[in-house]
Amino acid sequence: MFAAPPGEVLFCEFDAVLTEEFWPALRDMARWHGDDRVDLLVLEQDGGLPGCGRYPAVSLPVGACAEDYWAAIGFDPADGDALGSIAISADVVAVTGPSGRWGCWGERDPEVAVFRGFPSPAVRDAWRAEHGPFLEVSGALASYLPPTFGRSGVPEWYAAELTARYGR
Repeated sequence: MFAAPPGEVLFCEFDAVLTEEFWPALRDMARWHGDDRVDLLVLEQDGGLPGCGRYPAVSLPVGACAEDYWAAIGFDPADGDALGSIAISADVVAVTGPSGRWGCWGERDPEVAVFRGFPSPAVRDAWRAEHGPFLEVSGALASYLPPTFGRSGVPEWYAAELTARYGR
């Protein structure tokens, strides 16, 4: 995951980022930094899909609507091409804008996305309240990550590394 000062990040479930409803959260982050677009890059995708080795990317203007975001990353069940969509095939994504002052890194395994680049704690808290649920590292370790590791629980080394990178 990418570097950020401890305590300045928020986590959510990976799949939330790849939903139509999440577009306003990404758009808001871009607008804080004067970005005119949001860029989503797929860094890894399901290896069993056709076209593997080519990774899709999407760039949308901040004026786009949620339906535009879904049209770019989602799928229409009537078309029957769900496997070709970013929402289904992406395993690792990065989202940012031209400024590079904000971003999201998400991984299907361990099923989390981390966000950085909040202009202030007050803006971060307001964004969290409006677009959440989002958790800090301790909450992510207690809530989002245990299902990924099953009965064995989150390994101590993993929790320690995540806390060192993103905790307060």
